[in-house]
Amino acid sequence: MFALLNALRAMPRPTEAQRVFHGRGGLHPGHEAWAFDAYPPVFVFTSFEPVAEEALAVLHGVLAERWAQIAPGEPLNWVYQARHGVRTETRLMAGSVPEPHTVAEDGLQFLVHVLKGQNHGLFLDMAEGRRWVRRWAQAQPGGKVLNLFAYTCAFSVVARQAGAAQVVNIDMAGGALATGQRNHALNGVSSGVSFLAHDLFTSWGKLTRSGPYDLVVADPPSYQKGSFVATKDYARVIRRLPALLAPGGHALLCLNAPELGPAFLQDLVQAEAPELQWVQRLGNPAAFADVSEDRALKVLLYRAPA
Repeated sequence: MFALLNALRAMPRPTEAQRVFHGRGGLHPGHEAWAFDAYPPVFVFTSFEPVAEEALAVLHGVLAERWAQIAPGEPLNWVYQARHGVRTETRLMAGSVPEPHTVAEDGLQFLVHVLKGQNHGLFLDMAEGRRWVRRWAQAQPGGKVLNLFAYTCAFSVVARQAGAAQVVNIDMAGGALATGQRNHALNGVSSGVSFLAHDLFTSWGKLTRSGPYDLVVADPPSYQKGSFVATKDYARVIRRLPALLAPGGHALLCLNAPELGPAFLQDLVQAEAPELQWVQRLGNPAAFADVSEDRALKVLLYRAPA
């Protein structure tokens, strides 16, 4: 735990949602199973292998000492999530978790839920993708956006707040979209937004009729049985992009699968939508540095012909 504990000892007080320690990136040998995140005012320690109670006690001691230095007199709140084996166990280790629990990112507010499920409502590694969408919407006010696999609609909130005129969010999970609606209300951008709790693969006609779109964002799960498997289903998304995009429109294609490098998406675009023009791969947040760029989150930007 040496590298993790050192990171905690040097941690400044977090004011926004962020990763504090990214052992998963492989840059800290022996720490590959661990991640430590801040969802102020709560910390979340996630492990993909068993952690002894003695080690958890050591972590608590170091964290409590550092918290007393950077937030004197304030209660320490932290959660431990064990994600090894077939079950996910989440334990409140100290303090409490607010309800509702909102966190900030770049001046916007998002609802999170750190005591249930593996996904907490805001993917921290996608922060640079959201910042690109903000810049795009500011530079092209009045744009129309299609947000595929919208989850809790963070891309949509950012796009509307930054100047997009309309966003269509689609996701099979109605509960996630309900949180997305609350996220829009939290940030005062409830108008100009629609939420479709539909199966994407049976909704192409509806989405095409609602288009064309100046930006299409696709951020699917890499493997979700019964819903989406990247190796089988991403091609079905990419081949629809030319019919969805307005001339000169952009497609932001995301994939978080360590076993699939960027060439996987690039080859699919070449095969299924060769008219789309490569623009760039977006960088990931510095806190998510990885020993291999091929393993890290892929966020690839393409553009339709003008």
